[in-house]
Amino acid sequence: MILHIDMDAFYTSVEERDRPELVGRPLVVGGTPEGRGVVAAANYAARKYGVHSAMPAATARRLCPEALCLPARHDYYGQVSGQIRAIFHRYTPLVEPLSLDEAFLDVSKSEALFGSTSSIGRRIKREIAEELKLIASVGVAPNKFLAKIASDLDKPDGFVVVDPQRVQEFLDPLPVRRLWGVGKVAGRRLRQLGVDTIGDLRRLPAWRLKQLFGRSGEHLWELAQGIDDRSVIPDHRAKSISHETTFSADIVDHETLRVWLLELTEQVCRRLRRHRLCGRTVQLKIRYADFTTITRARTLAEPTHITREVWQVAAELLASNLPARHEGVRLLGIGVTALEQPQPLQGELFDGDIREKHGRLDELSDTIKKRFGTAAMRRAAELKK
Repeated sequence: MILHIDMDAFYTSVEERDRPELVGRPLVVGGTPEGRGVVAAANYAARKYGVHSAMPAATARRLCPEALCLPARHDYYGQVSGQIRAIFHRYTPLVEPLSLDEAFLDVSKSEALFGSTSSIGRRIKREIAEELKLIASVGVAPNKFLAKIASDLDKPDGFVVVDPQRVQEFLDPLPVRRLWGVGKVAGRRLRQLGVDTIGDLRRLPAWRLKQLFGRSGEHLWELAQGIDDRSVIPDHRAKSISHETTFSADIVDHETLRVWLLELTEQVCRRLRRHRLCGRTVQLKIRYADFTTITRARTLAEPTHITREVWQVAAELLASNLPARHEGVRLLGIGVTALEQPQPLQGELFDGDIREKHGRLDELSDTIKKRFGTAAMRRAAELKK
């Protein structure tokens, strides 16, 4: 059995924990409405007004004028995430983080010490609440796919167990959009076939889904049967550093995607510098509304951790691979691979001086953002076309 543990409204919950006077008030973490930023997270009070992550901050302000907008403190959230993972590791070394606020755990070999998987899940949930004053939702299931669905079904503060003998009974009534990869476009095509629930899709022949969606159709058919053979893979020494985000609503606007890509790039480069690493290859990942996914990469002449250099490549990859018209993007990611220890900055005489200048600016920016939040400094000028 597998656990999927997902922190409820993580960024905003951390802010509410640290400032109890904010509890009950609509709260947004991310860019300011006056700038060109986007919502990184919204608490449940703000979500009632239609505010969600990936939304332009200005739109969030129009929907919920009384919402308080706070700058994201990614380094601090990372520290809290480390405390949560330390609780996970009390019960198993098989922890696969998906992001700062969610992870899969394989506790099957821990049951002799700590009891059933469900008992372990409840203990972890209770310890997070008692020690960190945060709320987690937990899914318990025979595989990763089912566990992730389960953790999301009864939010916030949920705990859902999927009986291995009743998987189809659990899945069949759920809307087909619960399947990974079914967005607006795929959902529309499935509705045209009379497919509204996972049970409806399960009863279609696999060849029909492959005809409609290619290899992704076979994957959808397997998920509808509750089939997912992936193991929980714990973190190892990083071969790459990346960040990606899945949007609550598909994004069509190119400028909003550029803003998000810059935010992701800055997060990746801060992590590179924090771990004292440089990388040679920049990778872009785009998943469209019809769940078609592309990855594009470009190798640099020299390894770098300079935000400006990674951003220039990332922005060019986005511009050259994003069609002028598309149905929307549901996931965007950026990564740096071929990592190595940094060497003294090299290059031509003047280029070397410029690289050293940008390197110092990045270090200063990291210090300021760590103290005052990630919105304290922004690269607005670099967003200009």
